[in-house]
Amino acid sequence: QDQFVESGGGLVQPGGSRRLACVATRGTRITYNIYTMYWYRQAPGKARELVAEITRSGSASYVDSVKGRFTISRDNANNKMYLQMNSLKPEDTATYFCKVQTTVGPFWGQGTQVTVSS
Repeated sequence: QDQFVESGGGLVQPGGSRRLACVATRGTRITYNIYTMYWYRQAPGKARELVAEITRSGSASYVDSVKGRFTISRDNANNKMYLQMNSLKPEDTATYFCKVQTTVGPFWGQGTQVTVSS
């Protein structure tokens, strides 16, 4: 059973914005500690790449290509993570995945597709 699921993907025009969310799936009981949370993306024919990560204390880092445009955040009380994406470019088109590092191992979501096109 998937522990976490992404949402918020879709079609957006260049220059537009999109907010992705990563939340525990319905019925999942979080009985472990969550450490660093990550957003990855994978474009067709390309390797999966790390886009952004955020520690439990809120320290964030980004791949150079999204710095100044994307903002990662998390809600520890509700085990949620977000990715605010602004000034989107066609090269941001990809399937976006969340990865959650926990005391019982990493969990991946199934991904949400973001397509940036006019």
